[in-house]
Amino acid sequence: MQRFNVDGLNFDFPDDWLVSKYDDWSFYRNQFITIKNGIKSLDLLAVDLNKTAWLIEVKDYRLHPRTKPSELGIEVAHKVFDTLAAIIPAKIHATDPDEKQLARAVSASRKLRVVLHLEQPTKHSKLRPRAINPVDVQQKIRQLLKPVDAHPLVVDMRSMRDLEWNVS
Repeated sequence: MQRFNVDGLNFDFPDDWLVSKYDDWSFYRNQFITIKNGIKSLDLLAVDLNKTAWLIEVKDYRLHPRTKPSELGIEVAHKVFDTLAAIIPAKIHATDPDEKQLARAVSASRKLRVVLHLEQPTKHSKLRPRAINPVDVQQKIRQLLKPVDAHPLVVDMRSMRDLEWNVS
């Protein structure tokens, strides 16, 4: 298994997948981000053996609740757009061979899937509110990203929906 830590959550992917923390890419950090102000990045990119590219954003609000839940779907869509815009230049100009390889694999994918991994407090309370309705966020992401993925997923550790990776 390949393990990636994102905001304190451990993501374990099969060894035969191509996976990377996209927001750590040197191409993104040193080249692409300089194009314009406000460019965002997804947390993880993965390509499985069926040539499905997984675009994964991770949000953990168990300790630090979100103050504006209505904007989460828009934020995820923005990150997906910006990340996808970087894939073609990265497959050509990235200097890191692993980054270039994954950018080529994403470009050659047969299918794109968008996943928001959203952790919230298990129990609702005034101190730790569960302010985000995953169904509403999923609907907003679907509305904004339908041409990219008509069936985006919003999951947490308890509802991984038969995904092939684990989170702990």
